[in-house]
Amino acid sequence: MILLADSGATKADWIAIDENGKRLFSSQTKGLSPEAIGKEEMIKRLGERFDIVQNRDKVTKVFFYGAGCGTDAMKAIAHSALKEFFLNAVEIIAEEDTYGAVYATTPPGTQAIVCILGTGSNCSYYDGETLHQKVLSLGYLLMDDCSGNKLGADLIRAYYFRSLPKELSEKLETEYNLEADEIKMNLYKKPNPNAYLATFAKFIIQNKDHEFIQKIIQKQMQAFIDYYIKQYENCREVPINFNGSIGFYLKDELEKKLSENGLKLGIALRRPIDGLIDYVYKYKL
Repeated sequence: MILLADSGATKADWIAIDENGKRLFSSQTKGLSPEAIGKEEMIKRLGERFDIVQNRDKVTKVFFYGAGCGTDAMKAIAHSALKEFFLNAVEIIAEEDTYGAVYATTPPGTQAIVCILGTGSNCSYYDGETLHQKVLSLGYLLMDDCSGNKLGADLIRAYYFRSLPKELSEKLETEYNLEADEIKMNLYKKPNPNAYLATFAKFIIQNKDHEFIQKIIQKQMQAFIDYYIKQYENCREVPINFNGSIGFYLKDELEKKLSENGLKLGIALRRPIDGLIDYVYKYKL
């Protein structure tokens, strides 16, 4: 049994396939970023899913593409956690989620700029063989432009600085606990504050046609284009592919903003896991 995983900070999608590429089962756990939660919590979260636990001894190969695996040290933590949990696995690959995004959207031999816009954000250039990344992510505090957590942070700030229009403020109050103590508890006391901020992105998407929300979206998208995509000199010559819920649900706004900057949208997938099945079966088995 081969197990594939695409993990963000909020959740991880899992699919098991056999040697012929046939789907056996799919599952979902909480996010498994070694950078955010560490080895022991990764193992704990894997153990919370009955279907994964039930099949753990049958797993022979694991292909894990996850947020927080951008350095050798974090890859080693993820690899160690997976090896300890899946004792019979003879092959375990743990790579940054950017690789999963590339493999899901861009076939080998094809050039593209590949981006992630989900809880966090990232951007790389794939030349058909090798992945090139000019910006090393420093996480949600300093980077992650146009991610779910940045959109959520802008929304909360607007609410507390009283710049959010009244009708949106009232609507937001009915859907979220906006008590200062609740917000600060989630940001400074509990794990995964970036995932907490990203829960507010749902409100952004649902109200994206409101003029004020559009300003937040446009500001974040332009920042992502300026700071990430335009790092690559050939950005106007190749398609720009996206993975993640933000890129998927705000596809129309994204395509328009890219066009304004002389850029071309390629593929926008919500979940890269489906594309990973084809890649692993064709090129890894």
